[in-house]
Amino acid sequence: MSEAPRNILDCIGRTSVVPLRHIVPQSGARILLKLESENPTGSIKDRVALAMIEAAEADGRLAPDGFVVEYTGGSTGVSLSLVCAVKGYPLHIVSSDAFAQEKLDHMRILGARLQVVHSDSGRMTEQLTRDMIEAARLIAERPGSYWTDQLNNTDQLAAYHAMAEEMWSQTGGRLDGFVQSVGTGASLRGIAEGLRRHDEQIRIVAVEPAESPVLSGGQTGAHKIDGIGAGFVVPLWRDDIADRIELVSTEEATAMALRLAREEGLFAGTSTGGNVVAALRLAEQLEPDATIVTVMCDTGMKYLKTYGARLKPED
Repeated sequence: MSEAPRNILDCIGRTSVVPLRHIVPQSGARILLKLESENPTGSIKDRVALAMIEAAEADGRLAPDGFVVEYTGGSTGVSLSLVCAVKGYPLHIVSSDAFAQEKLDHMRILGARLQVVHSDSGRMTEQLTRDMIEAARLIAERPGSYWTDQLNNTDQLAAYHAMAEEMWSQTGGRLDGFVQSVGTGASLRGIAEGLRRHDEQIRIVAVEPAESPVLSGGQTGAHKIDGIGAGFVVPLWRDDIADRIELVSTEEATAMALRLAREEGLFAGTSTGGNVVAALRLAEQLEPDATIVTVMCDTGMKYLKTYGARLKPED
């Protein structure tokens, strides 16, 4: 019998994988979804927040009487809010009205102090990202601060290496492709590194918004897929990480997220919709018996107002 968790932080990780049953590729390949919605705040970012805070505690960057600072589209902020609430650190978050109101409310409920940067009509742009980073930098100049700085923080890679080990074990070492959308770039990079330690032939596919294809060499633009597509090439990105970059539009990602809810009973955010669109495309390039793993990055409960605005009365 396993030991009972000491606190909610012990419940982070070790999430399930489930096969898609109705939204399946014509090739016959199998797509598995890693349910990061099972984490305490319903997001993959719980792993990141815990890894960054514990690494900073261990080497003294975060003092016992210190406070934490971060800029975030929401999920990392919610996860940091949880970790800081449990560990007793004040948290200062810089976010924006471009992101789901549910996330901003969740951070406040968990005790974070928020500075909200106004966006261009609720859209994610390069300028918005840079404005948020600058606001966080100014707060981090105060004595006693520890700035997690997720776009540059390599401490989080260890959390994704562990996630890769979970995937490898859950598939019995039979894994032909991995697909993940790119926000900070850490999840794709860390999981790819972990999986390729077992098999260098695994196909790795990155996903970015079609409206802002900067990793693909295109122009920066505005989109509405929460948590991905910073609008510039993020520092943790490496050109040799992915075998392929798939472009998925906001409309495609949102439509697939709603299909996942209605056809699979999996209620997820728009980045997950983008992941599944790209996984279906990859499946058509692999053998019929291939297994592809992608990620349910977070729960759709974080986006109720966003999805609700799309629904028609007859829905």
